[in-house]
Amino acid sequence: MKKIFEISNITKKFPGVIALNQVSFDINIGEVHALVGENGAGKSTLMKILAGIYQPTKGKIFYKGKLMIVSDPKEAQKLGISIIHQEFSLIPYLNAYENIFLGKELRKKNGLLNRKLMKKKSKEMLENINVKIDLDIPVSRLTVAQQQLVEIVKALTENPEVLIMDEPTASLTENETNKFFELIKKLQENNVTMIFISHHMNEIFEICDRYTCLRDGEHINTGCVKDITRKELVKMMVGREIGDNNYPERPHYEQIKNNDVILRAKSLKRGKIVDDISFDLRRGEILGIAGLVGAGRTETIRLLIGADKADSKIINLNGNTIEIKSPNDALKYGIGLVPENRKTQGLILGMTVKDNITFSNLKKSCSNIGLINKKKENKVADDFVKMLSIKTPTINQKVKNLSGGNQQKVVLAKWMNTKCNILIFDEPTRGIDVGAKYEIHKLMRELANEGMCIIMISSELPEIIGVSDRIITVYNGKITGEMIGEDTSQEEVMHYATGGINNE
Repeated sequence: MKKIFEISNITKKFPGVIALNQVSFDINIGEVHALVGENGAGKSTLMKILAGIYQPTKGKIFYKGKLMIVSDPKEAQKLGISIIHQEFSLIPYLNAYENIFLGKELRKKNGLLNRKLMKKKSKEMLENINVKIDLDIPVSRLTVAQQQLVEIVKALTENPEVLIMDEPTASLTENETNKFFELIKKLQENNVTMIFISHHMNEIFEICDRYTCLRDGEHINTGCVKDITRKELVKMMVGREIGDNNYPERPHYEQIKNNDVILRAKSLKRGKIVDDISFDLRRGEILGIAGLVGAGRTETIRLLIGADKADSKIINLNGNTIEIKSPNDALKYGIGLVPENRKTQGLILGMTVKDNITFSNLKKSCSNIGLINKKKENKVADDFVKMLSIKTPTINQKVKNLSGGNQQKVVLAKWMNTKCNILIFDEPTRGIDVGAKYEIHKLMRELANEGMCIIMISSELPEIIGVSDRIITVYNGKITGEMIGEDTSQEEVMHYATGGINNE
């Protein structure tokens, strides 16, 4: 088969880190090629080199048989190479269609922007994947999943010959993912080559033709997906075997259901987005909140912690009614949120790993006279780096230089460093590899076993069912179902998440 990329001995070095070390493999024209590996394996770095964002330290890349030298993404786009980023490249204060056509604006004959046409074409492209969003509001007001869909459509406006996709389904529901896969099949019929990065093994085996596995910046293997099993591929990625049941053991719900109610949220309401939601949370319980994008899951939690103003809400903590008007109030009461968007809400990217972990509880790193004790501060950061297996050359590495999964671990470490009794995880393993997922799930279970209360929002049904003790489903701002994690199925959860009712 004819090759579109020949990647030869590519090495990429950053300060203190060798991200890629003499990586070589080929990609064929018209195939969907999976790039797999743990977080920090070098996948995103390699894709950014192909897309012109980074330049290799050593090595050569041949594109359609010719040596490829690109100094920026614009040059790569001219060659027909587009990328869908794991971390969004949208301008937050522009609306959806302005972002989609940014840098390639459609104009009238008089040179003025043809906003009507750009909006029309954006709407048509979104409708091709059966998506409806408000095209006129700033993208900062869209959900993360909606922003992801805008990012996808933006890349498609280039009419690319090569489409690089870095975790494109990370924030999409199962239904949206299926629609996206239909689009991938259409693109493949038009001979578009796609490079697909995903930590979801089922996605790789469903849509990919071949795979390349990287580990610790080195090429491990390239082969046909049909010639390898899921278990073999996971072992290749992580360098060890991981069992078929990728979720830690949990207690039977009978052991939890009589525990004290620690948090009781009643009558949470904000228009129709959150429409009179009430729930309890018991000591040592992991409560999963499931639902489609836009159902009101994240919005419910934002009302709970005071991030958004509620029309009504009653919060009872340990038997006492409390007022939470801001996230700072929530933190004072021991309620913390690990947010869905780590880059904009969870981290200070220009600060170090150590600073991001420790600034949430500086008292822990202070001496008896109130000054920061560097030795204590370093120990706090070092302990969390070891506990969570955060891949970083040093705790003084800037967090922006870490992979997405390791950044997420830093966010978790930050909140674990506080004295929170209730932790809310919004999409806790989005964009995280299979090995690290298990570590985070295990950590969540250990925290629950120690008596912490946990709320988890997830778009991944296996995760919701595999981790949660109890699950509530939200649809159109209302709770539609409640079930026990160990006794339910994906079909039952999806039934209620799509508005189904009992005996329907």
